[in-house]
Amino acid sequence: MNYNSTRNKNAVVTASQAIAQGISEEGGLFVPQELPKYTLDDIKALAATDYKGRAKKILGDFLSDFTEEEINESVEAAYTAEKFGSDDPAPISYIECGDKKISLLELWHGPTSAFKDMALQILPHLLTKSVKKTYNGKEAVILVATSGDTGKAALEGFKDVDGTKIIVFYPVDGVSPMQKRQMATQKGENVSVVAIKGNFDDAQTGVKKIFTNAEIKNKLAENNMLFSSANSINWGRLLPQIVYYFSAYSDMVNEGKIQLGDKINVAVPTGNFGNILASFYAMNMGLPINKFICASNANNVLTDFIRTGTYDKKRQFYTTISPSMDILVSSNLERLLYHLTDGNDKKVAELMKALSENGVYTVDEEIKAKLDKYFWGGFCDDENTKKTIGSLYEKENYLADTHTAVAVNVYNQYVEETGDKTPTVIASTASPYKFAKSVLTSITDEALPEDEFAMVDELSAKTKTKVPAPLAALKDAEERFSFACEVDEMPQTVLNGLSIN
Repeated sequence: MNYNSTRNKNAVVTASQAIAQGISEEGGLFVPQELPKYTLDDIKALAATDYKGRAKKILGDFLSDFTEEEINESVEAAYTAEKFGSDDPAPISYIECGDKKISLLELWHGPTSAFKDMALQILPHLLTKSVKKTYNGKEAVILVATSGDTGKAALEGFKDVDGTKIIVFYPVDGVSPMQKRQMATQKGENVSVVAIKGNFDDAQTGVKKIFTNAEIKNKLAENNMLFSSANSINWGRLLPQIVYYFSAYSDMVNEGKIQLGDKINVAVPTGNFGNILASFYAMNMGLPINKFICASNANNVLTDFIRTGTYDKKRQFYTTISPSMDILVSSNLERLLYHLTDGNDKKVAELMKALSENGVYTVDEEIKAKLDKYFWGGFCDDENTKKTIGSLYEKENYLADTHTAVAVNVYNQYVEETGDKTPTVIASTASPYKFAKSVLTSITDEALPEDEFAMVDELSAKTKTKVPAPLAALKDAEERFSFACEVDEMPQTVLNGLSIN
């Protein structure tokens, strides 16, 4: 299987090239030329195995220039009980919301307590193998822009991995105290963390510009280095996310929640659009999905796009209690546009140019009709996010984080508007302990302690739930990174970090 660029179909690369390179030369994203097709018998076979078995099958079908041994090695190293707390890295909690039954797909049991672990524990294995196949002897420099969770998950995945260096940029006031603490105390000799004086979109745009800066790329080449990415613009980040939607469906069949062949809905709290896009790929491979419910916070650019067909990033940016969704430029939407236009790279390039130059674009009626067929968009502000957390805890004794609560709230909006009560999988994307203050104030009116870790302890005591061990360990961890730079200083910061003049 080969891959094209969303902006240039003449750019054709292997799977390992797509993963090693991260992004195409002209700024497009790599997409598979075709998708493997799974029958109900294939899904039945997936249901008969465990998470690792499902991952090996799906990754093997996409990564055709990897050997079976390389796939097995990567999967076995990534999804261990030691890292995820059990042999099932993505368990489901079943709860009732009024008369609606939902399946909360818990994707946050990994080492950084966020769904990004599901991909970023395996990406280093895929990337180092890819670089060896395509650029043997070169050192991979991983650049990451993060709105909170990706940064820590990438740092944890790549720390002390031979042949790699990783530099993470995050908005100085745009992540939770716990997320900042996770990154500032990161261990590893090959890691670097930098705050930027801007928002996530500034960080993401800055990283993309560095990727396509010929002068900087030449300097790296002179030092036997090349850029790659751990953001979901990298196919090696997005591909592992497809697995957990097939796995969730398999588990629901095994547990008698649905019959094989029944359709489900998927609701995802969405920022950069990668997580929900993975479920769209799963549907196009044969997974029976009826509707994709795209949940946004107050930064509701995706809601407006799905409802109107106009993507307009020229709007107020809100810093919310669900910071991983504080995004106005959703990079992976570009991949969706490519598929909805049947691979029209010229049209996608035009839309992306319009977004870059004018901050807005509008899709045609054909694309809008496909959006309406597959997607429903809604948003939830901070006040209603807190109400949802409180309601889930009071009525269901389920403690949700601020992102999962957005998805639950928007799902309830969807059912109220459409009456559709198809069994629904909601992606639960982070531990509530990563956002202890917001969660605590959602379930109690009592005065809060001032210290973040005191809030964590209070949340645990009040709810009789356990603090994830990696978060508890942060309390006494040494802070290593406190540097902040202006957005326009990012390129030089990268060169300085690599000791390149």
